[in-house]
Order: sequence, then C-alpha cells, then structure tokens
Amino acid sequence: MNFFILIPLVILYISILGLLSYIGYRSTRKSSDYLLGGRNSHPFVMALSYGATFISTSAIVGFGGMAGQFGLSLLWLPFLNIFVGAFIAFIVFGKRTRTFGLYLDSHTFGEFLGARVSSKFVQIITGCVIFLFMPLYTAAVLMGASRILTGLTGSVISYEVSIAFFSIMVAIYVIMGGIKGIMYTDALQGSLMFVGMIILLIASYAKLGGVTAAHSGLLEIADQVPQGLQAIGHQGWTASPAANSPLWWMIYSSLVLGVGIGVLAQPQLCVRYMTVKSNKELNRAVFIGGLFLLVTVGTPLTVGALSNLYFFNESGQIAIAAAGSSDNIIPMYIANAMPKWFGYMFMLVMISAAMSTLSSQFHAIGTAVSRDIIEGLFGKKFRAKTMLISRFSVIFAILVTVVLSFTLGDAKGELGIIARATAIFFGIMASGFLFPYGASLFWKRLTRVGCIAGILSGLFVVILGYLLMHGPEAKIFGLAKLLCGRDSIFPTGSVLQYVNPLVYAFPISGISTVIFSLLTKVENPVVVEACFGLLDKREKCCKLKRLCSRFSKKSK
Repeated sequence: MNFFILIPLVILYISILGLLSYIGYRSTRKSSDYLLGGRNSHPFVMALSYGATFISTSAIVGFGGMAGQFGLSLLWLPFLNIFVGAFIAFIVFGKRTRTFGLYLDSHTFGEFLGARVSSKFVQIITGCVIFLFMPLYTAAVLMGASRILTGLTGSVISYEVSIAFFSIMVAIYVIMGGIKGIMYTDALQGSLMFVGMIILLIASYAKLGGVTAAHSGLLEIADQVPQGLQAIGHQGWTASPAANSPLWWMIYSSLVLGVGIGVLAQPQLCVRYMTVKSNKELNRAVFIGGLFLLVTVGTPLTVGALSNLYFFNESGQIAIAAAGSSDNIIPMYIANAMPKWFGYMFMLVMISAAMSTLSSQFHAIGTAVSRDIIEGLFGKKFRAKTMLISRFSVIFAILVTVVLSFTLGDAKGELGIIARATAIFFGIMASGFLFPYGASLFWKRLTRVGCIAGILSGLFVVILGYLLMHGPEAKIFGLAKLLCGRDSIFPTGSVLQYVNPLVYAFPISGISTVIFSLLTKVENPVVVEACFGLLDKREKCCKLKRLCSRFSKKSK
C-alpha cells in the first residue's frame, strides 16, 4: 500500500469528518442538543446513523471471520437484523420509545427506564451496566479496526499504533460534537460503508467466476472441513451444522440469537428513536435501515464463507488455515484477493465502520455516567455540567477501551475474540434489559419492583452463565476449573456448555418481571396512564384524519 496515496486520502477524510463534527459542535448549545440532537434529526440521517452505529468492524471483521470458519448458516443473522433490528426496532419499539421518552423528558436509555417506573435505582443500575460492560464491546470494535489497518499496510502500521490512531480520532469528534456531530459523521460513514460492501460483494463473486460457480465450488470443498470442526457438527460451509450439536448451539444461540435480538436493548441505538421529531420519520427510516443492514451484514458473512474457496484455489488451504485465526480472515482476504485500489477504499470503509460505532459507544458511556449515575445519585444540581462530565467520562472510557484492546489483543484472534466479545455484550444487555424495556412500552402493570427484579435476575444469571457454564468464556475465567476441575460446571462433552446463557437468562428475567409486578402495586399510575394515553390520542387522531380524507374524496 502506497503511503503517498494513503496518507493524503486519510487526511482528506478526517478533515471532512472534522468539518461535520464542527458543525455539530456549533449547533450544540445545551445538554438536550448534546444528548439527543434537539429531537429533530432527519429520518435519512437517523437511519444511517443507527445502521452505522450497529454495524461495526466487529460485524465485518469478527462475524465475517466466523462465517469464514463456520459457513453461510450465519446468514440467519442479517435476516434477524432486518426483521428485528429495523422493522421491530423502528415500528414496534421505536415509536413508543419516542412518544414515552418525549413525555418523560428522557435523554438516555437508563433515564427512560427509570422515569417509566419512577425509580432512580433503575436509572443508576442501567448506567452502571453500560459503564462497566460496554468497554468490552468498544474494545472488540477497536481491535477489528486495528487489525484491518495493520493487515492492509502489511504490518507497517503496527497494531499498537492503529489502536492509538482510532482512539484519538474518535475522542476528538465525540468530545466536540455530541450526538449531532456523531450523527452527521455517521451519515457520511454509513454511505461509504454501503457502497464499499456492494463493491466487495460484486468483486468477490467476479473473482470466483460468478454466483453459481462460487457456491458450487464452495460446496465441492466441503470435505476440507477440519476433523475438529466436523466433530462438533460442521457439515460444510453451505450447510447448517448438525442439529443440537455444539456448533449448532454456538452459531444459533450466541451469534445469531444473541446479536439478533440483543440489538433491541442496545442503549446507543435506543436513543436514536428519540432524536427524530415525529413517528413519521421512523416509518420513513425502516426501508433505509433495512436495506443498509442487508448489505452491510450480509456481505461480510457471504464473503467470509466464500473466502474458503479463494484460499483453497490459491494455496490449497481453507481460510482458517491460511489466515491462522478467524479474526484475520477478512483482512487477509482483502489484502490478497482484492485489487489494490479497493484496499484504499476498504481502509476508509473500516475507518468509517469503526469510528461510527465507537463514537456512539463512547457517547453512550459518557452520558450514562453524567446523566444516569451522577444525576441519579446527586440529583439535578449537576445538570448544568452534563456536557463537561460526559466529555471527561468519554476520555476515561477511551483509556479503559485501549487497555482492554491490548489485553484481549494478546489472544491474537485464536478464539474469535472480536465476535465473541460483541456477542457477550449483546447477550448481557438482552438478558438484563430487553424484557423490562419491552414491558415498559407495552404493559401498564409493570411496577418498579418488577422492573428491578427483571433487570437484576437477568444480569445475575447471564453473568453467572458466562463465568461458570458457557464453556468458551468459563474456560478463560477458570472459576469452574477451580470449583469442579473442568472448564464448565456442565460435564465435559455436554452440549449444554455451548448453550449461550441468554437462552435461560432472558426467560428468567421475563418471569421475574411479571411475577414481581403482579405481586406489587404500580407506583406511578398517573405517569403510566399519561404515557399510554398519548398512544390512544395519537390513534384517535389518525382515525379522524382517515375519516376526514374519505369524506373529502366522497364529496369530490
């Protein structure tokens, strides 16, 4: 890669981001601007910001690499992303979140949940979970971006330098622009990601002789699957793993289900619903968001699986053998299979994917500290300093993320740490918050006690599951080894140790939420009735408009 081309290109790109961030900074005058962009974002900007925030280098590098190792069965993930992450998120959850959030004057995910059940404790515990666990997800994104930058430059730019580069760039425009600066830059970055993924998909199929030849060739090399993967259920890159096998549970419970439904409880995404001025904008954003997710999720998963055929044709090795680890598959494929000019473009795509997600993650961490934890503990007397506290919190979160990136980076992708760290965070958020969050939108009988019980029970079970039960993580922590002499408390070879804790933590959270809500009284009936009354009022207005329209047509 020619640095005389790369460096001016990156400088130009960063200059444009700086300009957009400055525009966001100039229009950020109060805390509501910094937190929610004044609640008047354009649906196109919101949809691209949502998609660019959701799809990161962990999705492209981490999950693309997992597809290179496990195959096209991971394509169930974009299906769930479109149906759950776009349609259900915008139409079902998004509209009520925006309506309730406006009435409750909520600016963060924690503040929304806390205000809905009149509980400062809910707001504080939500902020604490975001502050404690989101750095794991941000580290995964930062690692994915750094590995791409290192891989495409032939290690001329080291992993450590890459980490520093991305951290500094993101810090500048998150601290300056708030959510407005983030969303403006997200729109640009999302557009670049969309175009880059389309080019990558078309170029990959052209490289392998077309769609039919590529998939036929991938089917023909199914006998190259390593014995170790065959033993856990791998049946080829074009086939689903054997039902109820360890690999089946790994793919469908952790990677597909965990990320597929976990998107609904992502704080950095939920606040996007509250940035638009009306529900009409959410309707308009569905198609844009769905198409974006289809291309940006489907492409790396497809290309990751097809990379096996490319590497086999070139070297007689499958992708995981050629790259050494799943996290290195996509970087190595781009560096070897794609034309040099695409390397420059893909570099910008990866910078976009990383910075768009990292900026929103750091913003979520900063606002969780300032708005949820500090204000939750000490009241509104710190509200005038919300932006200042958020910015210092962002700096601290970046430092923690950098430390985690170096620590996890020592594994060198042997365990697919990028995708794994992403799935863990999504699983934690879904287990602890998805059911109480959904109940707050659709169930009037949700009580403060029920909400707290659902959050704490889900968090306790999912964290316990990762520490003791789920083999891949339990092996790393070593607690099960200390207690019972094996990697998981489940028997060696048992399929149960491959079942993601989300599978049992989420139902427990739901049961706890319902039972404790039915056993206690609603503490804030006036607020609840007002929130749901807004929905009834809106529906009546819509019916009246339809009747007036029909009457007008008949009169004509």
